[in-house]
Amino acid sequence: MSLSLVSKRLLQSEPEYRRLFIAGLVNGIGDRFSQVAMLALILSTTGSGLAVGLALGLRVFPFLLLAPLGGILTLYFSRRTIMVVTNILRTPLALSYLLVHSADDLWILYTASTLLACAEAVYAPVRKSGIPLLVQSDNLHKMNGLEQVMNGSVLIVGAFLGGLVSSIMGPRAAFVTNALAFLIAAALIRKISFPPISTDRSDGMMERLLAKKEDGVTHVLWQLICSSVPLQIIVAFELWVPVINGIDNVLISVYAIEVFKLGDWGVGLFYAALGIGLVLSSWGSRYLQHWLLPGVVACLLIEGCLLMLLSETKLAAIAALMYVLLAFMSGIGNACLDTLLMRETPERYRGLIYGLVTACSSSMLGFSMFGTGILLEVTEPRRLGFAGGLGFAVIALLLAAYAWIRARDVFTKR
Repeated sequence: MSLSLVSKRLLQSEPEYRRLFIAGLVNGIGDRFSQVAMLALILSTTGSGLAVGLALGLRVFPFLLLAPLGGILTLYFSRRTIMVVTNILRTPLALSYLLVHSADDLWILYTASTLLACAEAVYAPVRKSGIPLLVQSDNLHKMNGLEQVMNGSVLIVGAFLGGLVSSIMGPRAAFVTNALAFLIAAALIRKISFPPISTDRSDGMMERLLAKKEDGVTHVLWQLICSSVPLQIIVAFELWVPVINGIDNVLISVYAIEVFKLGDWGVGLFYAALGIGLVLSSWGSRYLQHWLLPGVVACLLIEGCLLMLLSETKLAAIAALMYVLLAFMSGIGNACLDTLLMRETPERYRGLIYGLVTACSSSMLGFSMFGTGILLEVTEPRRLGFAGGLGFAVIALLLAAYAWIRARDVFTKR
């Protein structure tokens, strides 16, 4: 059975999630149009890797404070309301990029990018934690694989076409497309009906532990993490891996424009290669649905090896193929990680945990991208890319060792 047919049947069987999926697709394509145009505009205006690192870093720093807020808001407000409002608020911010005409106007781009990230920081954990409420439990891992298809489609359509649109029509067309995408996504989400969260649901030992004492959000999060070795590994993953991902996020544009001399369309080409890998990862992830934690660690180790090989690649075509393979492994690992997190967290506190892991990963990603921009001023890109791949491999080995020491049975079938 083809991948597209499987995806179609899954979406038909889950109508509420289908609306959320399409809204995410529209949102993501618009954002990628804007991001490719923004990075190309910065590089053409300044020619500085530091400026690129600053722009990308500012997009993720707000997650440190606001992502946990998004999780807390789910305890008091409708997920649908939160997501609709954040999409509407982002529309004028996306249009403000049209005011940038020279290097002197880049402060507008930086400010708008930061405010857009503030809205996304609230939106992301609300959306992610709502997925298990819209799908049947038996389809949860398949839907997380489908999320990688969505991310891949966004890269293929959004990044590749965004690069072409930016090259042919200029960045203004991409910025307008992003603003329209926010409005369309808000209209789609408005039709979603989220079921009420059960407040009397028992989750075994975990719920009894949490019921003993109510000391606020900090106590709940601490008890959740201390009671689950997989959650401890997930938090460690979200703290360490984004440090290397920040290097990759900056290097993909630098590789395309400065190393392989492909220009704006090369940025779109490499992002499209990532998209192809993510789409294909949905097929691969189904074979690891009973081996979630081993899948996360193994995929991370393979990613590290591929990144080291990428840093030595001389041909652009081979580099594009390497990005396909990188995204394939990353997509499988992400699907396993998301399913593991959803299964390990009680329904009532899922928003809080997603807020925490989003804050951890995004803040570390921001520091990493900013630091990468600084390092690129004194370090050759290929050398930095090799160091990133080596870092992935080391992290994978450390996570495997910790899991083996703390709970050997965590690597058995779940």
